[in-house]
Amino acid sequence: MVYSLTVIIGTLNEGPLHQALKAQYARRYAASSRASSEVPVGNYVADVIGDDDVLYEIQTGGFGAIRRKLEHLVAEHKVVLVHPIAAVRVIVKVPDARDADTTRRRSPKRGHPAHVLDQLVYIPRLLAHPNFELEVVMVEEDELRVFDPKRVRRRGGWRVLGRQLVAVVDRHRFRCLEDLFDLLESPLSDPFTTLELADALGQPRRLAQKMAYILREGEVTRICGKTGNSLIYRRAESNSPW
Repeated sequence: MVYSLTVIIGTLNEGPLHQALKAQYARRYAASSRASSEVPVGNYVADVIGDDDVLYEIQTGGFGAIRRKLEHLVAEHKVVLVHPIAAVRVIVKVPDARDADTTRRRSPKRGHPAHVLDQLVYIPRLLAHPNFELEVVMVEEDELRVFDPKRVRRRGGWRVLGRQLVAVVDRHRFRCLEDLFDLLESPLSDPFTTLELADALGQPRRLAQKMAYILREGEVTRICGKTGNSLIYRRAESNSPW
C-alpha cells in the first residue's frame, strides 16, 4: 500500500483507524435510514447509532479521555465501546524530503485482548453497568511515521502520524465484568493472588494487578486476606455497584 503524506494529514482530526472502524460499524449496525453516524446525543456526539438504538463509540486512545462521556451516555442509552488492539503491526515510514522511499517493517510486538486492561483501569466500574458493553477488536494495522527531529527525539526522530486499518482479525465482546475471566488461558483457583492470576492469564503480573483492581472495584471480587506481601482475592456474591 502506498501512502500520501498530504492525504494522511487531511484525515488526522479523527484518525484513519478510527474512521475505518466507524465506517465498518455504521455498515454493520446502521443499515436503516434512521440509523447513522455522528449523532448528537445531549451535549455529546455518538460515533454510530445502530438500528436497535445502541450507541457505538470507537476509541483508539485512552479510556480516561472519554470517561465522562460514557458515564453520561449509559445513563439513558445502551453503549458499546469499541477498542482496537494491534495483533499485527507494520511500521511504515512515510516518504518525505529526507527519505524518498517508503519503508515497511513488521513490529515484533503482538497485541493481546488482555491488553485492554491497561485502559479499563480508568473506568473500572463501568463494565458492571447494565447499559455498557466493551468490544475489543484485534486488528492488523500499519503504524505511519514521519520524520520530525524537532518534535520527537525518540525513535531516531520519527514521529507516529497515525494508524491505518489493514484487516480485522477477531472481536471479543465483554458484556459484564465476569466476562473478563474469559481472558484466562488456564484455570484459576479461588481464592487467588495476582501471581496466580498472571499465570492463568498468561500475561505479566502488572496486567493481573490491573485486572484484580478492576474486579474489586466492580465488586466481583473482594480481598479476603494476605500472604506475605500479596493480597488474596475471592469471588464475591453478585452485587452490582449500579
